[in-house]
Amino acid sequence: MTRYRLSFAPWLLCGFLLAGTTNVFAIPAPVEAGLWPDTPDTISGLTRLAQVQPAPAPVPAPPAAAPSAAPAQAPEPVGAVATLTGSATVTRNNMSTPLNLKDDIFQDDVLQTSANSTLGVTFTDATTFNLTANAQITVDSFVYEEGGQQNGALFDIGRGTVAFVAASVAKTGDMRISTPTATLGIRGTTGLVEVPQGAAANNPNNVAIKLYPDPDGRVGHIDVTGRDGTRLGSLTQGASGFTIRPGAGGRFTAAPLMITPQQALRDQGIVRQVHAAQAVGRQIVTERRIQRQQNPQRNNPAATPARPGPQRQNGLPQRPGSQPGQPNRQGQPQPQLRQPGQPGQPGKPAELQRPPGAPAVSAAPGVARPALPNKPAAQPKRPAPPKLKPPPKEKKR
Repeated sequence: MTRYRLSFAPWLLCGFLLAGTTNVFAIPAPVEAGLWPDTPDTISGLTRLAQVQPAPAPVPAPPAAAPSAAPAQAPEPVGAVATLTGSATVTRNNMSTPLNLKDDIFQDDVLQTSANSTLGVTFTDATTFNLTANAQITVDSFVYEEGGQQNGALFDIGRGTVAFVAASVAKTGDMRISTPTATLGIRGTTGLVEVPQGAAANNPNNVAIKLYPDPDGRVGHIDVTGRDGTRLGSLTQGASGFTIRPGAGGRFTAAPLMITPQQALRDQGIVRQVHAAQAVGRQIVTERRIQRQQNPQRNNPAATPARPGPQRQNGLPQRPGSQPGQPNRQGQPQPQLRQPGQPGQPGKPAELQRPPGAPAVSAAPGVARPALPNKPAAQPKRPAPPKLKPPPKEKKR
């Protein structure tokens, strides 16, 4: 009987535990406990408060990075220096530098000669100018494409005596030359313009315009217009010229110019110089064009990458033939090449000599390393022969 009572005790204990657990989880709601007021307005107010809160503003996306500007290309030259005597300068980007033979000429360049100097410049279409002493000319614009129909050029003669011979631009497009008082339309011909120092619109009589035959004897023509666009006349005969004079109503007129024999002789010498400069300039311009085609970065040194120098290890220059990044290990002998005149070790190839115990390494072709002195291998010492004892001496009786 006692045994059955003890077995019933655990079940009774489990029943009490389950009843206690039920009471523990039966927790009253906050409204029932009086913690929150049981009013619909309060609940709805909390709901409205949650609805009134504004949604977080969207974070604006960072602005897209502006595309990097393309590297500026070097300007293309429009001509080159064909002849030069004395000294001349070019003003480019507000900097004046001396000119030399075969130097490139660019648009917007201002060319100027000094006293007792002449300068011949040939452009890519073979149009050539010859500046005498103390002359100045500006390349205002120059556009030429071989076979194109939109070619054009504008040159401004500021002062001095300048001869010219026109070429492809004048034949396929529009070539003009401006002076302080008039503008010239060139139609494939040779001409000469004289602009004295200080010439201006209020002193037009000093400007002279002359027409001469081309190298092949043909004579073109020059159309002369005023600075206001008024047509003043045309030159169509060789060794003829105009001078600009004020006319009625403040306008200018192109009066015929009488060329004296002395002036004609001097002009012929200047014209021969410009024709000779054109023949030389054609070759120079062609050579320069070929050089630019073969070396497209020649005109832009900044685009040319610098050549890497020899690699250095530990502040020392790299040895010829060695590979960078592979320093010699301390204590590891390197294979040495046999130097001429040194005998090889017997029983070993004559190409390599290495100290005893070093691993065999084949030398790379063309790699020369200083050789160690060639020492003969040490021979093992032979044991000395045992010393023989002398026979005992017989005792004398």
